[in-house]
Amino acid sequence: MVVLIDADNTQLTKLEEVLHEVSAYGRIVVKKAYGNWKKRLLSKWEDEIKRLAIKAEQQFDYVSGKNTTDIAIVIDAMDMLNTGMYDAFVIVSSDSDFTPLAVRLKESGIYVIGVGEKKTPEAFCSACDDFIYLEYLDSPSSRQEKRDTAPKNDKTSSKKKDTRKNGQEEPVKLRVSYFTPDITEIHNLLRIACEKFQDDDGFTPLTSAGNYIKRVKPEFNPKTYGYSKLSDLVKAFPELYEAKRYSTGGNSYTIVYRCR
Repeated sequence: MVVLIDADNTQLTKLEEVLHEVSAYGRIVVKKAYGNWKKRLLSKWEDEIKRLAIKAEQQFDYVSGKNTTDIAIVIDAMDMLNTGMYDAFVIVSSDSDFTPLAVRLKESGIYVIGVGEKKTPEAFCSACDDFIYLEYLDSPSSRQEKRDTAPKNDKTSSKKKDTRKNGQEEPVKLRVSYFTPDITEIHNLLRIACEKFQDDDGFTPLTSAGNYIKRVKPEFNPKTYGYSKLSDLVKAFPELYEAKRYSTGGNSYTIVYRCR
């Protein structure tokens, strides 16, 4: 994978977490950050990109008030595309100017992952195969803060709490401290997926539904709505869905659902 970072349009504090997140998709072989490093706003980047082994690409502003970083990223991306060496590109930016680049990469059979803030225009999000919002990535400092503010263990907390009720695992609801978007669209997509992929009994594999939702809405992440997994989201609405879990041998299992 190639990771291209627009330093002018991303958060330095989330940089390490971005690399951790996208590493789940495959092996990162190129990491580049672009910007005019003479700018005061980028003065804090040096230590972090050195620590994370990211190559800094200097791009001067030829005209005052004009940012030429975007063009430098596009040129490098097309050069690397033409080598035929890479399977996926990660574009770290909240700038909609990268929409044509994402479209062009996808047309060439490249998997495109976008990473940006919630303010990122929908056009750029939709042009990617997957889109990750920075707001939903915990930085090392925020994780430490959560540990520091977590309630202390009592005498009984050393035992693992039973999350099962009547033999069924209860959905895990995350504590959400940011604005949670309207979940209505996700319910609509789950219903459409059920209609398209259901078996003779009306049940649909949750993996098929999840893949469908990601194709329609690349920025979809259950954590956005306060749930650890898509299965937890579905189980949280028993009035809308009937969910079942089937063993597929060993420790493997699959979850299916149908709409009520």
